[in-house]
Amino acid sequence: MRARRRRRIATVAIIAVLALALSGLGLWLLLGGRPRVTVRVYPMEYEALIRARAGESGLDPALAAAVILAESDYRPEAVSEANAQGLMQLLPSTAEWIAGKFDEVYEEGCLFQPETNVKYGCWYLGFLMGRFGGDARKAVAAYHAGQGRVDEWLANPEYSPDGIALETIPSDATRTYVERVLRYYEKYRELYAAQD
Repeated sequence: MRARRRRRIATVAIIAVLALALSGLGLWLLLGGRPRVTVRVYPMEYEALIRARAGESGLDPALAAAVILAESDYRPEAVSEANAQGLMQLLPSTAEWIAGKFDEVYEEGCLFQPETNVKYGCWYLGFLMGRFGGDARKAVAAYHAGQGRVDEWLANPEYSPDGIALETIPSDATRTYVERVLRYYEKYRELYAAQD
């Protein structure tokens, strides 16, 4: 009697698991083949804006999307302790310099506008990619720690034996940041490719 009862319970449990799996498959198909957790963890907001501005800067839009996720978690109102602002967390002083590259006048508060922030942030990230020979690791490190700091690391044989490859990032915060952005970058490359 107990064995039969256990088999019934096991059968009901298996049916419940199968029903759950099938409902999950239906949800996955309903979302166009992307699981909901991916949509939540890797936001696709501002995709058209990111693609447009990254394209103008010769930048892979997936890299810009990864930086936005790492910097602000896609919150245009974000402000850091250092006063970096907006989606791509630009400092007003950096944004003022970038505005000059566009022959624009920097206006206080403009970094909270996604259009302006992504335009300036993509330009700056594209500039860093060019400055560091297309090496995303060095460019992302410079985005976080500054160009001068990366130059110092490259000049130190302890971190860069050949002065070209940055084998070691001595700052824990920057190393963690770079690893996170590059991990996000791989995922966004998949997501953006699926949208093409």
